[in-house]
Amino acid sequence: MGKKAAGILLYRKKGLSLEVFLIHPGGPFWAKKDESSWSIPKGEFLENEDPLTAAKREFQEETGFEAEGPFVSIGYIKQSSGKTVHAWACEGDLDASAIQSNSFSLEWPPHSGKFQDFPEADRAEWFSLDMARKKILKVQMPFLKNLEHLLQLK
Repeated sequence: MGKKAAGILLYRKKGLSLEVFLIHPGGPFWAKKDESSWSIPKGEFLENEDPLTAAKREFQEETGFEAEGPFVSIGYIKQSSGKTVHAWACEGDLDASAIQSNSFSLEWPPHSGKFQDFPEADRAEWFSLDMARKKILKVQMPFLKNLEHLLQLK
C-alpha cells in the first residue's frame, strides 16, 4: 500500500480577495526553485492514525503554529510516487515570516559522508489565488480549485 500524507490549506480573506498560506520546502534540492515548488504544510501519517490529527500535527511541525478549525475536507490527490495526500482547509491568520520548522538530516554534498540539517520549510508566504496557482506544486492544484468551489468564488 502506498504512503499517505495529510495537510492543511490555511486561507484568509483580505477585503474582497482571498489569500492562501504556502510553505517552500527546505534543503538543497529546492533552494533555487520557486514556481511550482511551494506546498501546503503536510506530512506522512501511519495507517492507524487519524488523517486530520496528522494534518494538524504536521502543520505545527512545519510552521510552529497551531491550525484551529473548523476544518473542511478539500479532497485528496495521488502523486506520481503513489503517495496519497489528504487535505483540509481552514480559515486563519499568522505571521508567515515567523514560522519555525522542524528539520531533517541529509548527506550533503552527496556521497561526502557529511550530514547537514535543513529545515523542512525554509520560508512561508501568503499568496493571492492567482499567484498561488503559479507557486504551488502542480499536483496540488486541485486543493486550490476545491477551496474556490467550497467558498463559491467561481
